[in-house]
Amino acid sequence: MICHIIEGAERAQVFCDKAAEAKKIEECDRFGVKKDRSGILNKTYQMIMLPKFYQNCAHYVRTPAQYKMLEILLMLLQFHKTVTIEKLATVFPQPIRFESRRQSIQRFLLLPQSSIPYLWFPLIKRWVKNSFKAGNKRLIFAIDRTQWRSQNVFVISLIEQKRAIPVYWLLLPKRGCSNLGEQKKLIRPLLQLFKEYQMLVLGDREFHSIKLANWLHSKGIDFVLCQKKGTYIRQENQSHQRLQSLGI
Repeated sequence: MICHIIEGAERAQVFCDKAAEAKKIEECDRFGVKKDRSGILNKTYQMIMLPKFYQNCAHYVRTPAQYKMLEILLMLLQFHKTVTIEKLATVFPQPIRFESRRQSIQRFLLLPQSSIPYLWFPLIKRWVKNSFKAGNKRLIFAIDRTQWRSQNVFVISLIEQKRAIPVYWLLLPKRGCSNLGEQKKLIRPLLQLFKEYQMLVLGDREFHSIKLANWLHSKGIDFVLCQKKGTYIRQENQSHQRLQSLGI
C-alpha cells in the first residue's frame, strides 16, 4: 500500500512540475518576455510546505502511509485549489479505479486522526504558546452561531489582533438558537486545552442565560454576555431596574 502511495506522490510531483512549467511558459508568451525555456523546463517547483511544527504534529498521529497521503492531498489542493472529493479523486495519482480513489480519500478524511482534537487542537495549542508573550496568560474567546445554508454552525473562536481564529465548532442538528447543553459541549474541550491560561468568553444576546453565566463562573472563566435592553437587573441593596433605564 505504502509503495503505491509513494509512487503516487512522485507522479503527483512530476504532474505539478510539468503543469507549473507550462503555466510559466504561457505567462512569458503572454507578456512578451523572452526567456530561455530550457531553464524553465529544468527548474523544479517545490510544494509550498506547511510550517515545521504543523508537519511534526501531523506526522506524530499518522502512520507513514497516512502521512504520505496527506502530503499528496496538500500538494493537489495547493495546485488545483479545490476541496471536492470527486475532483481530488480524478487527479489523485494512484493506479486504481476512480471510485476506489474516491472511497480511499473519503475513508482517509473520516479517520480519527483527521478529527478536530487530533488534528487541530495540538496545532492551535502550539501556535498560542509560540505567539503569546510569556507573561500573557489571558485568552479572549467569542462564541457565535450562524445559519449557513442548511448547516447550523456553532463555533468558539480565539480573538487575536482583531481576528477570530476558530478553535472548536459543532454542527447543530436543528435550526435556531443553541441551548445550555450545547453551549457547555462547545466550551468544555477548551477547559483542558487551555488550562494554563485565564479565559474570557464573549457572547451576544443569544447567550444571555444566567445558567450559562453561573456555569462559566463555576469553571473560573470570566465572561461578557450581552443582555437585552429590557432585561431587569438588581444591584446589591437596590430594587430591580431595566438596563435601558440605566443608560447602558
